[in-house]
Amino acid sequence: VQLVESGGGLVQPGGSLRLSCAASGFAFSTYVMSWYRQAPGKERELVAFINGVGTSTNYADSVKGRFTISRDNAKNTVYLQMNSLKPEDTAVYYCKAAYFTVYWGQGTQVTVSS
Repeated sequence: VQLVESGGGLVQPGGSLRLSCAASGFAFSTYVMSWYRQAPGKERELVAFINGVGTSTNYADSVKGRFTISRDNAKNTVYLQMNSLKPEDTAVYYCKAAYFTVYWGQGTQVTVSS
């Protein structure tokens, strides 16, 4: 089983990034996929999640209207489009797969700074 995040980096406030999480080794379309983030000195927090078929999503209040989670089950990949980024969005972003078992990726760093 693997979850591999990519797409992180350094971006200026107001900018955009698109994170990807490529999954392998399990029945991807049956799993709820989520993005979490953890800033230095803070607990890991849920950012967004999407159901297996991609028809239902939910977001943390802090990212509503700015972030969009989506998935492509043909590519076993979940995405997080992040727009209007703020310095407080700086964190390591993790993807998580959950059904009967939970899997985590290794994380990708997102830094929002001028």
